[in-house]
Amino acid sequence: MQYTTLGKTELQVSVAGLGCGGYSRLGQATGRSEVQSIALVQQAIDQGVNFIDTARNYRTEAIVGKALKGRNRDEFVISTKATLADDTGRKCPAQVVRELEASLQKMDLTFVDVFHLHGVQPSVYDYAVEKIVPALLREREKGKFRFLGITEVPPKDPHHETLARAVQQDCFDVVMVAFHLMHQSAREKIFKHTLAKGIGVLNMFAVRLLFSKPGRLNHVVTQLINEGKLPAWLAEKEQALGFLIRSGGARTVIDAAYRYCRHEPGTDVILFGTGSPTHLRSNIDSILSDPLPAADLQRIEELFGSLVDVGLDAPGRQRLA
Repeated sequence: MQYTTLGKTELQVSVAGLGCGGYSRLGQATGRSEVQSIALVQQAIDQGVNFIDTARNYRTEAIVGKALKGRNRDEFVISTKATLADDTGRKCPAQVVRELEASLQKMDLTFVDVFHLHGVQPSVYDYAVEKIVPALLREREKGKFRFLGITEVPPKDPHHETLARAVQQDCFDVVMVAFHLMHQSAREKIFKHTLAKGIGVLNMFAVRLLFSKPGRLNHVVTQLINEGKLPAWLAEKEQALGFLIRSGGARTVIDAAYRYCRHEPGTDVILFGTGSPTHLRSNIDSILSDPLPAADLQRIEELFGSLVDVGLDAPGRQRLA
């Protein structure tokens, strides 16, 4: 495993981070038993993963806690989250604090390393900073978490409006951002600021459905070709991004997607989700692989650099910046 420092937090984190949500939720969404999901987390740990990201609404916090039993807590960086709203509307600060405490109880931990405001849309950003953050900082003083983070809602905020504001302020130590080889706008809007200020970056959406489902990728690329946003030759190969798969290049489209994100300056941890031990190993192998060839990186920039809102799990909303 390779390790890096998460921004200026001084936390030493694996560059491959286990995401416990997404479409798999450690296999809980695909029929795996709790015992199998616990074993999957332990297998990730045994392969050197020390960054584990979960959330209250993923319903995997208890699994993470059980997987850590009997291990040295100091060897892991645990990240969890709480949303700012539920079916009844905005949560008050006391509710968010109670959710932090509930997360600690679920995982049987005395603290988490990173606690995020989860999925903050631009319309509630001011409320988050003015009302929720002060309450959470008081909890940090009590030792319940070490660093404060914030995550965006990619399908509803494809231009990174929330994080563009967050990186201009001093209250957030870590951000979680959507960035992949067909959605590169965070490079200018977010990464140049996080690098300058030492804010840690967790990269989500490196693969997700777009690159893990060939039919989905081919459909999206064909749509973009029909809209005049991509050249027609991309549809000539069996796989839409088949030009990346060659000797000396990527092994698969998924491999290319992980490697592209891993070696982007400004990204610290590449989050991946899985419910399969086989996929766990292959995902880690890709994240630990060398950068893509320079010629491929140049072509990716030329083809996809101007695209925004592609592959954010909201079909039919692709558009140019």
